[in-house]
Amino acid sequence: MSGTNTSPTHHTSTIGAIGAPSRRNTELALLAFAVVIPVFAYANVGLALNDSVPPGLLSYGLGLGLLAGVGHLVVRKFAPYADPLMLPLATLLNGLGLVAIWRLDQSKRLSNYAEAAPRQLLYSAMGVALLAVVLIFLKDHRVLQRYTYISMAGALFLLILPLVPGLGANIYGAKIWIKIPGLGTLQPGEFAKIALAVFFAGYLMVKRDALALASRRFMGLYLPRGRDLGPILVVWVISILILVFETDLGTSLLFFGMFVIMLYVATERTSWIVFGLLMSAVGAVGVASFEPHIQTRVQAWLDPMREFELSRAGVQDGVVHSEQAMQALWAFGSGGTLGTGLGQGNSDLIGFAANSDFILATFGEELGLAGVMAILLLYGLIIERGVRTALAARDPFGKLLAIGLSGAFGLQVFVVAGGVMGLIPLTGMTLPFVAYGGSSVIANWALIGILLRISDTARRPAPAPAGNPDAEMTQVVRPS
Repeated sequence: MSGTNTSPTHHTSTIGAIGAPSRRNTELALLAFAVVIPVFAYANVGLALNDSVPPGLLSYGLGLGLLAGVGHLVVRKFAPYADPLMLPLATLLNGLGLVAIWRLDQSKRLSNYAEAAPRQLLYSAMGVALLAVVLIFLKDHRVLQRYTYISMAGALFLLILPLVPGLGANIYGAKIWIKIPGLGTLQPGEFAKIALAVFFAGYLMVKRDALALASRRFMGLYLPRGRDLGPILVVWVISILILVFETDLGTSLLFFGMFVIMLYVATERTSWIVFGLLMSAVGAVGVASFEPHIQTRVQAWLDPMREFELSRAGVQDGVVHSEQAMQALWAFGSGGTLGTGLGQGNSDLIGFAANSDFILATFGEELGLAGVMAILLLYGLIIERGVRTALAARDPFGKLLAIGLSGAFGLQVFVVAGGVMGLIPLTGMTLPFVAYGGSSVIANWALIGILLRISDTARRPAPAPAGNPDAEMTQVVRPS
C-alpha cells in the first residue's frame, strides 16, 4: 500500500550564545594577590624602620581591600565581560605607591612636609568612585563619539585654566596647576588627555581615508598630501604653545605623541611617525633655546653632577640648580640588582619631590633593578591589555579610543621613568598610580574605567539569533 505520510518536523533549534566566560572569579583571585602584596610590603617597611609591625597595617589593608572590592563588584555588575587583568594591575600599582609614599612620610629628613599617604588613599578612593561612575553611566563607549568636538573644546578649556590669573599656580617653574580652596592644587592636563583621546578618535575615524592618501614617495616613505598636513600642524602648534606658556615639556610630549600614535594606527602610514618625531624634535629644541625652565632641565640631564655641585655651593646666577637628578641616579646605583630592602634606603635625600616625580628612585634603591623591572612589567601588562582591547573592539571608534588611551598611558610612563633614570630630560609628570598626586590617580582610574567599558563591549558574547516563527508551520512531505 502506497501513499503519503505527512509528519510535521519542527526546525526550532536556536544557536546559543557563544559561551565566553566572564573571568570575574579570575579577577577576584588576582585582586586578593593585589591587596596582599602591598600589605606585606607595608609590614616589611614598618619592621625595617621600627622593628615592629606598623600600627596602621590593619586599617591600610582594610582600606585597600575595600577599594578593590568596590571596584570588583561594580565591574562584575556593570561590565561582566571586561578584561580581568586591568583592575588587579591598577590596584597593585596603587597599593605599592601608597606603601612607598608612607615609607617616605616616616623619613626624618622630610619631616617638614605634611604626611601624604592618608591624602593619597583618599584620592585613590575618589579615583575608584570615578571608575564606578564611568562604568555605571557609560553604557556604551560609542556614545562618546557624539561629543567629538565638545571633547576638544573641553580639553582646550582645561589646558587654558592654569594660565588664568588668580586661578593658576606656578609651582617649581611649571604653570600646570590650578588652586582649589580647601583641596590644594589640581592638574587639569591629566583630565585633558582623556578628552583629547575622545576627540582624536572621533576625528580620525571620519578623516582616516583622506589622511591615508599619499601624494608622492620619498626615500621609501609615502608623503601625505599638503592639505592633509593641517591636523598634525594644528596639534603640533597647540603642543608648542603648551610648552611655551606653561613650560610643561611632559604634557606637550604626551599630547603630540598620543595624536601621532593614533594617526599611525588609523592610516597605517609610517611617514606620520617620521613627521611626528621630526616635528617633536624641532619644537623641543626651538623652545629650549629661549625658555630658561626647559634649559635648566636639559642642563640637569646633560650634566647632573655639575648641577648637584652648583646647587650644594649655593651659586646664584639667575638659574635654578637642582641636585635631584644626581640623587636619583645615586639611588638607582646603590640599589644594585636586588635593592637594599624596603625601608632601608636613602632616597629621601632627593627631597620634596621624592614621593612624586622621583618615586621610582625609591623602588630602584630599595627593590633594586629587579623591583624596577617588575614595576615596569606591570605597566607593560596594562598597556598590552589596552592594545588587546583595541584589537578586539568591533567598531573603529572603540579601536582608536582604546589605542589612544593605552598610548597616552604608555607615553606617560616612558617620559617619567626615562626622566628619572636620565634617559631623557625630566618632564615633571607623575608616574601613574604610584606617585603622589590627586589629579593623576583620579584621572588614571577614569582611564582604566573607559578601557574596561570598551573591553566589556568587545568581549561580550554575540546574542543568540531569534527563532524563526515560520519554522513552526513547516510541513515536510515525504514519500512512504
